[in-house]
Amino acid sequence: MVDGHPLPAKAKIIPYMRIDLQLFSGMTLKIDSDPATDLSYPTARIQKGLILLYEGEELCEEAVGFGVPILMRGLQTIFPGEVNLTPIDGGSARRIRATYTMNLEEKIARAGTGAINNQLFYAVKNRLAAFIRRLPWLRGALTHSSNIIRSTLAWETTYEPANFVTQLSLNYCVHPGTGKIEVELEGDDFERLGITEIIMMNEQGARTFDHYQDSDGVSLVGMEIGCWDQVKAGEAAFIDHTHQISFSLPQVNGGILYRGRELIGKRLAWSGFGYSFPPSQNRIRYVITVKKIS
Repeated sequence: MVDGHPLPAKAKIIPYMRIDLQLFSGMTLKIDSDPATDLSYPTARIQKGLILLYEGEELCEEAVGFGVPILMRGLQTIFPGEVNLTPIDGGSARRIRATYTMNLEEKIARAGTGAINNQLFYAVKNRLAAFIRRLPWLRGALTHSSNIIRSTLAWETTYEPANFVTQLSLNYCVHPGTGKIEVELEGDDFERLGITEIIMMNEQGARTFDHYQDSDGVSLVGMEIGCWDQVKAGEAAFIDHTHQISFSLPQVNGGILYRGRELIGKRLAWSGFGYSFPPSQNRIRYVITVKKIS
């Protein structure tokens, strides 16, 4: 990890690379250094992580994939805009080092006039987003109001260069035939960079993965799942009944596990989990398990 600093005048060009990793027969993962998988979603500029494919069909929709870092600096959220991929010889397991450039933040743009640049505007927006996630009984009303305002004012989401940039290195280790995907984040200097929270996202598409289950017996479908609720069970999963597959994550030391699903037109279409870690966490490691359920 390197110090956060303003974007350089001439950014280093990262060579294009795509890596495909087999999980089971007919089921693979891919990671691609070109973030634009589906340009119909605003999040196309965000660099994606490991994307699940079934018989060659991508199952991520708008989601960012497995093992994607997001940094919080107070109310500012920093997303990855690039990744440099390095395959590592790992014997029977497939290992990859992914160095993400954290350099994007979410903006609101008016059609034809560019992004709104007003700190107070984004402070209010980010606080409302926090309320939506933390207060379930307000979600319906606030989301409905947000959609009306967006439509009336012709607002759309975009991702623009932030006034901050740093790099994070992650190691992925995929074990073919077992469905096990190890994710490990390197680096322990987050507090000095002003980072207040580290989030590790693990998502796939909302239309396919629309059923949540956990080891405490909770079973939720569609809108029942919510957009950002804490998981108390020891292990939790999202299920795709169309392709008869699931992915699950456990609780990990030092982290808080959240579940979520959002499906809003062509703006949001993700289901999955996020781990929240404090900046003092000096080691982040967890395992995703993909299973065939038929």
